[in-house]
Amino acid sequence: MEDATKQPGANTGLWQDPPWQESWQYAMDAWQRTVLFCDVLRRRANQYAEHNLSSAPHVLRFDVELVLSGRALPRPVNYGLVRIVPPADIEVDPRKRPFVVVDPRAGHGPGIGGFKADSEIGAALQAGHPCYFIGFLPDPVPGQTIEDIMRAQAAFLERVIELHPEADSRPCVIGNCQAGWAVMMLASTRPELFGAVIVAGSPLSYWAGVKGANPMRYTGGLLGGSWLTALTGDIGGGKFDGAWLVTNFEGLNPANTLWSKQYNVWSHVDTEAARYLEFERWWGGHVNLNAEEMQFIVDELFVGNRLATAEIVTSDGVHIDMRNITSPILCFCSKGDNITPPQQALGWILDLYRSVDDIRAHGQTIIYAMHETIGHLGIFVSGKVATKEHAEFASNIDLIDTLPPGLYEAVLIPRSSETAAPDLVLGEWIARFEPRSFDDLREMGGNDPDDELRFATARRVSEINLGLYRTFAQPFIKAIASDHAASLLARLHPARLPFEMFSDSNPFMAPIAMMADQVREERQPVSPDNAFVALQDFMSKQIETTLDVWRAWRDQSEEQLFLAVYGSPLLQAAVGLRASDEPPRRHPGEQPATLAFIRARIAELRARMSEGGLREASIRALVYVGRGHGMDERQLAVLRRIRARHKDGFSLQEFKRVLREQSLMLLIDEPAALAALPSMLPEGTEERAAALAAVQEVIESTGEMNEEVQARLDRVATIFTGGTAKPAIVRGPSAQARRRTS
Repeated sequence: MEDATKQPGANTGLWQDPPWQESWQYAMDAWQRTVLFCDVLRRRANQYAEHNLSSAPHVLRFDVELVLSGRALPRPVNYGLVRIVPPADIEVDPRKRPFVVVDPRAGHGPGIGGFKADSEIGAALQAGHPCYFIGFLPDPVPGQTIEDIMRAQAAFLERVIELHPEADSRPCVIGNCQAGWAVMMLASTRPELFGAVIVAGSPLSYWAGVKGANPMRYTGGLLGGSWLTALTGDIGGGKFDGAWLVTNFEGLNPANTLWSKQYNVWSHVDTEAARYLEFERWWGGHVNLNAEEMQFIVDELFVGNRLATAEIVTSDGVHIDMRNITSPILCFCSKGDNITPPQQALGWILDLYRSVDDIRAHGQTIIYAMHETIGHLGIFVSGKVATKEHAEFASNIDLIDTLPPGLYEAVLIPRSSETAAPDLVLGEWIARFEPRSFDDLREMGGNDPDDELRFATARRVSEINLGLYRTFAQPFIKAIASDHAASLLARLHPARLPFEMFSDSNPFMAPIAMMADQVREERQPVSPDNAFVALQDFMSKQIETTLDVWRAWRDQSEEQLFLAVYGSPLLQAAVGLRASDEPPRRHPGEQPATLAFIRARIAELRARMSEGGLREASIRALVYVGRGHGMDERQLAVLRRIRARHKDGFSLQEFKRVLREQSLMLLIDEPAALAALPSMLPEGTEERAAALAAVQEVIESTGEMNEEVQARLDRVATIFTGGTAKPAIVRGPSAQARRRTS
């Protein structure tokens, strides 16, 4: 029988069913979704309580074994080193360098680096590397400082090195977000502990940014400096509540915080609940810092920006200078990151060095990888990023470790049917490292001298206000502060209160669980074609747009206020700064001590220009031919095969040392370095021919030979044959044939 509720033409146009029927279907669905959403909030709150009751709460997906507790060290800290137990289907090679992932202590608990199977830890395990994790407990040890944490992490790395005596290199250390600057500080003072450093979404140059896009950098100045940090620590009884840091992050995107995140769960509650609860387990796991730790972070980094200019000095008088890092540094950042924009992740390079040659003169290799769209958390949380960027970094860590000194960008090229030498490619992407200049960094945008003066003024104002607070207000605040009041304020914090309100401890939530069970049994989801669903989505977009407009107005107003206040000549003069003076902060690359170091290094390498034999000559020739052309993973694969064919092959560390020295010699005086090659070559033409063939095989492995590279290869061929005749260079397919038969 024909449905009497149908009307002629009801299935055309906006309405799929009669309006009254669609409205009833939507109302029933919306009510059921609301009940289920409330149950999700209840489960989230109970999960929060259970998570916080754990003795060592974390969100690692992998099983772990405790290796060393920071509480057992001479200067105890709340950090610890654990070994990641590989899943049953993954086998690690103890001869490969271990990976150590350090999680950020920025308000959240540990584990985000191993939050999913497809993660930084998962990528390292898939590549066959032993993996370790440095995490922390929710509460700091009383009196611990940032220096104590540095010493503890050094002890952790020493233990990892002890456990892997057969490893082909020192550990590769990954520092996420706020852990990035901590890792860089340690690598600056203990460079011998590191095989490579990867910092993901890590701010290192805090004043840097682009006008109209990065408002978070103005926060310290608009609050009058770090006095508020000191006040918060005093009210907290000597602890700084990490929930305040989380609140700062959430304030960057009010549309997502106040509406979109919850709306997405409510509107797709049947499918989104599990993902939401999994993420909220980490996002709501707030941790504390000692007041002294947070004060150091704000004074020296956030407001002071002293790390990027080597102005931080340890208690024993050691300058923390990132130019001391001898391992390759890979900075992974994203244009879509509003917490650590590319300028903050990479600006330290322009602060510390005068040019790429300056980087090379220090024997350093600096690489940056740029994602176009991913947000801050996605850099070390997204499974897509883990299976692409982090998987390629882990698979090609040896290539990263052997790049000649200089500045590079990591570019991932998809493998296709037209890819040359596909047998040399490990995954679905070809990792290529292309040389870059300082102009490439400057094109990203940044501060002008007036902006630098404004931030320097904000730093001076912060120091003055902090001094006033400590003199006149701090003694009174400490006298009235109590642990009970601090605990009560923490529970009432806006970032924690929703968990308390929706947990089972709230008697009004008792019926929700039963109602949710009943709804699941009688669930009647509405059709996605329902007109009211379209109206619902339309209204949601309007709310998001309104909040986005408000955010844009707020950010613009804050920026204009900061620029106007700290750009005032009167205020600048009052704090002892003038626009006509020298730059408001020092640039170590221009310091006499740095120049003296470079001159001494140049003199040493000039004196050794003719030292070495066929091995050193071959590496020098290889660097000369490939200079300015970049390297990719296929070339390293060829080098490995060549090394395997020779029983006298040397270690990766020795190869890295020779490669860097030969690169610097070519940088200092290329004509002299080439002129010295004949004296380094043996008399036998057979050995020379074999070495030349090896150089050619590496260069041609990518299938790309431009005119400059061809001319350099021809020149090397002339040198290796004694200048009597230019040999016939075998190109293209024959080079691939050699690889197939090797």
